[in-house]
Amino acid sequence: MAKTPPKHYLGLKKRYGKVIDSVEALGQALKSAGPLDEKSAQLIQLAAAAAIRSEGSVHSHVRRALEAGASSEEVRHALVLLTSTIGFPTVAAALAWAGDILD
Repeated sequence: MAKTPPKHYLGLKKRYGKVIDSVEALGQALKSAGPLDEKSAQLIQLAAAAAIRSEGSVHSHVRRALEAGASSEEVRHALVLLTSTIGFPTVAAALAWAGDILD
């Protein structure tokens, strides 16, 4: 399921290679620092992406969660769980963005 990163991301990587490499290395270090499995980590990051209303990050973390073994229903449930925290309009938007990948 792995896809080529979005054009914008590739452009950033080309222009700011050392910075992006450092960000990627930080992500790997953070994931290896604790006991959470990859699926859980991606669902948590998906929730954070929804909370900050980042469509691109929602797309990315939906893809990554699926690659880590999450089902479509687990992805949707992770987003619906946020309703009382971040509000229904934000969750509805995140579900629409997730649907871009899931549907």
